[in-house]
Amino acid sequence: MNSDTETLVIIGSGPAAWTAAIYAARANLDPLVYEGAGSRTMIPGGQLMFTTDVENYPGFPDGVSGIDMMLDFKKQAVRFDTRVVTEDIVEVDFSRRPFRLRSSEGQEVLAETVIVATGANARWLGVPGEERLAQSGGGVSACAVCDGALPHFRGQVVAVVGGGDSAMEEALYMTKFAGEVLLIHRRDELRASQIMQERALASDRMRFLWNRTVEEVLGDDVITGLRLRDTVTGDASEVEVGGMFVAIGHIPNTGFLQGQIDLKENGYVRLPTAWRTETNVPGVFAAGDVMDDYYRQAVSAAGTGCMAALEAERFLAHNGTAG
Repeated sequence: MNSDTETLVIIGSGPAAWTAAIYAARANLDPLVYEGAGSRTMIPGGQLMFTTDVENYPGFPDGVSGIDMMLDFKKQAVRFDTRVVTEDIVEVDFSRRPFRLRSSEGQEVLAETVIVATGANARWLGVPGEERLAQSGGGVSACAVCDGALPHFRGQVVAVVGGGDSAMEEALYMTKFAGEVLLIHRRDELRASQIMQERALASDRMRFLWNRTVEEVLGDDVITGLRLRDTVTGDASEVEVGGMFVAIGHIPNTGFLQGQIDLKENGYVRLPTAWRTETNVPGVFAAGDVMDDYYRQAVSAAGTGCMAALEAERFLAHNGTAG
């Protein structure tokens, strides 16, 4: 192996990336992590950096803030001499070995193996008040399963925005905790599968606000209500809520991978073998939300990060480049 070639480069900085780094570093693979430079909707640490309290990750009986969890993940990886670069990888060439990666600062990096763990961005409405209250923990979230059981939402009237299966799942989940769930949809019929529609429409804890869009999220420190617009009449209205969950989908961070590895129609990385993390390119692995459009949980992402590191280690050993 060329002395300038990295044994393993990990792209990302969420639970999958840091778990992969911990396993790889302890296996003496000397991993190099590109944790990302950050943007308006994604910062190093991933979506958990926008989550105030995590109560469903094993080992934290009193809960933990998403920020603290990700900082501890990183600290544990660095403890084993993981090297970290705060830049994005913006272009890759997986057509030849060693692989070639280009960073947002224009640096070229050569790598024997790569783990892609760049996660996914939740789709947001892009309306006033939404981003501010999401980042401050003010009752706006893109994951009911992650945040919905928090005391803040219990007994409250909460809104779920969307009309697909994800929105129905989020809304039905919130009926366990909220006093009432308002399902806000811009059309007069749902896009969700028939069975999910039937379950949602049968719930006595849900109320549907058809032909409505959210124009503004109201509240200073915490959400107090929503300003809505009727898509048919154009009339404006306000509704009081104690929480809002945006469920209009996710966008995997795979734009820089186009044409380099197989992607599904929805943009997520396609893995050719079930229960494995190797992509269609030998030596390139994917972990976390970038390849998981079903579970999208921190604990499952961490599990796939472990899997990817173990697979990378075995790949290197079999190809005579490890150690």
